[in-house]
Amino acid sequence: MRILRLSALAALSVLAACQPADAPSEDAAPPPGSDFEGAAFEFEEVVPGVFHARGTGNLSVGSHGAVIVNEDDVLLVESHISPAAAHAVVTEIEALTDKPVRYVVNTHYHFDHAHGNQIYPDDVHVIGHEVTREMLENGGSMGRSFQGFVGGLPDQVAALEERVAATQDADERAGLEGQLAFMRNYLAGQEAVVPVGPNTTLSERMTLFRGEREIRLLFFGRGHTGGDVVVHLPRERVLITGDLLLPGLPYMGDGYLDEWDDTLEHLKSLDFDWVLPGHGNPFQDRERITYQQEYMRDLQAQAAELHAQGLSYEEAAQRIDMSDHAENYPQVSGSGVPAVTVQRIFELLDEGN
Repeated sequence: MRILRLSALAALSVLAACQPADAPSEDAAPPPGSDFEGAAFEFEEVVPGVFHARGTGNLSVGSHGAVIVNEDDVLLVESHISPAAAHAVVTEIEALTDKPVRYVVNTHYHFDHAHGNQIYPDDVHVIGHEVTREMLENGGSMGRSFQGFVGGLPDQVAALEERVAATQDADERAGLEGQLAFMRNYLAGQEAVVPVGPNTTLSERMTLFRGEREIRLLFFGRGHTGGDVVVHLPRERVLITGDLLLPGLPYMGDGYLDEWDDTLEHLKSLDFDWVLPGHGNPFQDRERITYQQEYMRDLQAQAAELHAQGLSYEEAAQRIDMSDHAENYPQVSGSGVPAVTVQRIFELLDEGN
């Protein structure tokens, strides 16, 4: 495998030489939030022509994604957290290939995976599940998960401004000013977001044949959201999972824990050697599926028992003990899980009553 971290200058020089007609235009100014130096992404070639795209930290990009270079075109998995992040990945992959981006897949509707959709012209197929389109079009991607992670940005910027103004130490001031510039740029990128749903949807499966490459888009059931799609490359034995399966614990605040277990079971029937996740590094350990299933079954059972006892979700979140899973998830220690996770479980239990 090789990891490529491309300079913005190199990417732009290649782009100028081989700009495809239907790519987002470089003649227009970059989207708001594009004020950064260096590369926004690094690309790890996991198998020939298939890259895991990860943020470098120079720009907030949200999720990891994938770049699949086909015989005549490129398919991207995820449009990331903002128009600026989507623009950056399109720009920087031009140093990998001069083939045009024709397809973009949203694995689900969450803001950090799909809020860059708006940069793509109509002749680029942005593909996702029907639920993903519905949630992006009706404002669902600006809901609880968005507010929990992004809603506090203006207050964070204001707090940093106050700290910069108050400090008398030159070194501390320089560090804070760097943080402030990053956060202001991040906020500018978020203020430019207009959620746009996929222009092509599927309900269960779709297969693209691009030259000799077969690309399967599969929906096995609800899990991380109501419309999680995985991308399977059977010949290359690669599975791109979004946030349905991660090397660590996923965010569960919009999930369906009582169904997620069964959805993950379907992944075991697929032939793959590599998993490219929406967060974390590529991995080969298929047992990660079982680890996540065991964790979720235990969490669901404990939460359901405390719900039956009449506890609030805040009280239950403090009492749930997942330490039996610390061997597989080292971040687990003692009692307590995120309150938003238990809030979601309780909501679904209440709906079932």
